[in-house]
Amino acid sequence: MNEIDHKDYIAGLIQKAREAQKIAESFTQDYVDKLAAALAWTAVKEENVLKIAQLAFEESKMGNFESKCGKLRKKPRGVLRDLKEEKSVGVIEVNKEKGLLKIAKPVGVIGALVPCTNPEVTPVIKGMCAVKGRNAVVFCPHPRTKNTTLQMVKLLRETLKKLGAPENLLICAENPSIDMSMELMKQCDLVIATGGAAMVKSAYSSGTPAYGVGAGNAVVVIDETADIKDAAHKIILSKTNDFASGCSSENSLIIYSGIYNKVLNALKAEGAYLCNKTEKNLLQKALWVDGHLNKDIVAQSPQRIAEISGVKLPPDIKIIMVKEDGIGINYPFSGEKLSIVLTIYKYKEFNDAVDMINRIHQYCGAGHSCGIHSFDEEHIMQISLRTRTSRVMIRQPQNYGNSGDWANGMPWTVTLGCGTWGGNIVSENIVFKHYINTTWVSYPIPPKIPTDEELFGDIMDQI
Repeated sequence: MNEIDHKDYIAGLIQKAREAQKIAESFTQDYVDKLAAALAWTAVKEENVLKIAQLAFEESKMGNFESKCGKLRKKPRGVLRDLKEEKSVGVIEVNKEKGLLKIAKPVGVIGALVPCTNPEVTPVIKGMCAVKGRNAVVFCPHPRTKNTTLQMVKLLRETLKKLGAPENLLICAENPSIDMSMELMKQCDLVIATGGAAMVKSAYSSGTPAYGVGAGNAVVVIDETADIKDAAHKIILSKTNDFASGCSSENSLIIYSGIYNKVLNALKAEGAYLCNKTEKNLLQKALWVDGHLNKDIVAQSPQRIAEISGVKLPPDIKIIMVKEDGIGINYPFSGEKLSIVLTIYKYKEFNDAVDMINRIHQYCGAGHSCGIHSFDEEHIMQISLRTRTSRVMIRQPQNYGNSGDWANGMPWTVTLGCGTWGGNIVSENIVFKHYINTTWVSYPIPPKIPTDEELFGDIMDQI
């Protein structure tokens, strides 16, 4: 398909979506709430979970079937819980004291890019948020996993039809390509970009308003107050989820020197293997080819990575660990790995741990996330205040906590904004509120003019 064909094809999809969206503008709050719940139920029905998860596993050849089932069972339920509390039609907020009210209005047609690491649940979450806001969506899947996304969107379209809504509120491009993604981003009203750094950069350069994500490279500190066994269990639980396909997976641990060996032993007890220097060199050659992360190791089992690298692993190993003391381009293990490889650092003073997080993120993962296993509130606040990150997880599995979990209050999402640190427009989870426009209506109120004393206080006497 040439450039002109891409343009015409996408224009045709956009036109169909616009026609459906015009109908959706008249939907009531009750109706869009019903549609969002129905889309979620479609995704979490067990027969659909098993079918779509299996297709995603076979097509992507990344991660594992069980984790993909888990995402489909969990994410739509979590997002729906958040959506049920949101108003999205007409007046959504009233502030009588300030004489203000807010009215929600649709964005229009959203261009949604779907990554190959999450082709099964991304269209569900983006579809739920879009329809709740009376929008339409045109999805452009990753070419590697196009059939998974196509099948999921087909199921969602069938649900819309059963409830009397236009199927074309959700449309999926067939035979996708980079050029097609670029064309979609130019023609839609808003881009929600989930995927690699190059794609997100293209979204911001498309000329269309866009929400994108930054690179992940979660760094987690373990201090002397940590529950070591609990920390090790949660780290392994998080790191092994879908073989670390998600950007929120722990990539580095920074461990207090006084408990360093105890933590390593606890991780080994949970199924981690620590490489020696020779094995580390073999692993590095396998993970990075010509300076780039080897796609063949992304979200693969530890046994597959061992096979590729030539490292011999004992049976039943869940993750691979390497010791590191350097940070930056000459130390690739300090960057994002999208694999079950975990980098281990040691610190003596807590200030050094904070400094290491910032140096690691200056190299890769700025603005994304970090965490700490600690009961020391001063340490927790130092991490929170002094790191350039949008999310700090306290005593949690990072991969679960960042994007919303039953055990925390983070908004459920599949798209993580990383702020200006990560080259993004927002430093929060991309959720329903980002899928609507808001009109502020202002009524006159009695003037409230503060005195100079109230405004300036002691400053008037000092200057």
